Amino acid sequence: MLTLNTSLTPSPQDSSLLTDLYQLTMAACYAGEGIAEKRASFELFVRSLPDNFGYLIAMGLTQGLNYLENLRFTPEQIDYLKNTGIFDHVSSNFWSLLENQDFTGDVWAVPEGTAIFANEPLLRVEAPLWQAQIVETYLLNIINYQTLIATRAARMRDMAGENPVLLEFGTRRAFSPQGAMWAARAALAAGFDATSNVLAAKELNQQPRGTMAHALVMAFTALSGNEDDAFTAFNRYFPGATLLIDTYDTVAAAERLAQKMEAGEAEVKGVRLDSGDLGALSKKVRSLLPHVKIVASGDIDEWELQRLRKENASIDGYGVGTRLVTGKPVNGVYKLVEIDDIPTMKESSHKMTYPGRKQVFRRYDHGIIKSDRLALADEAIESGETPLLELMMKEGKTIKENESLETIAQRVQSSVKSLPSETHNITKPTPIKVNISEPLEKLRQSLIH
Repeated sequence: MLTLNTSLTPSPQDSSLLTDLYQLTMAACYAGEGIAEKRASFELFVRSLPDNFGYLIAMGLTQGLNYLENLRFTPEQIDYLKNTGIFDHVSSNFWSLLENQDFTGDVWAVPEGTAIFANEPLLRVEAPLWQAQIVETYLLNIINYQTLIATRAARMRDMAGENPVLLEFGTRRAFSPQGAMWAARAALAAGFDATSNVLAAKELNQQPRGTMAHALVMAFTALSGNEDDAFTAFNRYFPGATLLIDTYDTVAAAERLAQKMEAGEAEVKGVRLDSGDLGALSKKVRSLLPHVKIVASGDIDEWELQRLRKENASIDGYGVGTRLVTGKPVNGVYKLVEIDDIPTMKESSHKMTYPGRKQVFRRYDHGIIKSDRLALADEAIESGETPLLELMMKEGKTIKENESLETIAQRVQSSVKSLPSETHNITKPTPIKVNISEPLEKLRQSLIH
């Protein structure tokens, strides 16, 4: 009989089983063949950028390192695997590995907030083969999603400009409660000012921000027949709160608020527009409420922010939800590049990978990225270059302190400012040229079967 844990909410202790089955069956095969402890290197990268993305902002490393540092199999988890019947024929060595070892590998990665491009590793895991294998699923889940959200947030900040307030409103549209937490973190790290997710704000030591919903206005209107009663009541308990004025007639609501303010009957600090032509409405509302902050929301993305900015919309801030926390995914992959000091590569059509452990060397020209060089990790740095991947974890222990959101946000800002103008474009951008070093290309050619 099928039984379910109805919450389906994983705890940190569950993370070892939060993986694809084939990671464990491959690890069992490695154990049986006596190669599980061979030193292996896997790199996480994207083969190509999503459509109309000129860059990616790396994010999720903090949670990835925390996962690796706490990775271990409990007796209950091992009993579950045994009871599935799937592993009936595996070597006893496999169970010994699960019982007796934590993660013992090294991790090289680009710092969170760094701009990266296709084929450049965001992260490299160097560990015993079986360990490096089973962590693939969780690392891809963490880093792919947070990198997507951070990149979208950075693009939105870029299009909005420095002054408007950007609020993350995406919890109800994120793909899961855990995804909502990660989305809030990635957005704040990539230039947003606040989140409406109260738990995320608490865990990230931030102040949550929000407004009101149409339901409150509709409830008061239904009971008293007066939309203004909703505004009066809400301001009674939350003085200076932003009022949602588009439930019925946006301009009429603004006119009534203006009259009340002029008569000294109300003090309004902010209003929110959630529908209609936001640019045109904002200008009408501004003419009526010249000293009131105007916040806009409603399926806002980077293209809408660009349009509103070009139209000189009179908007002081934006609440962004669906278009931030959803979208075409970052298709990061995690591939074996070396085992037992032997470089490996995949040759499949359109899925070829570069062999060997690699480093990315970046070159700037007056603060603007000029080019990147994808090279073997042991190649010498050339004059004027900066290596991007840093050693973050040694023998299973994180060796660098967690960075604050403010530090990561500053790096995102610097990264975006360092991009050439054509890479900033949100339609048909030109990514940075990634040059392949001569030794790396020679190695690739030598391995082609």
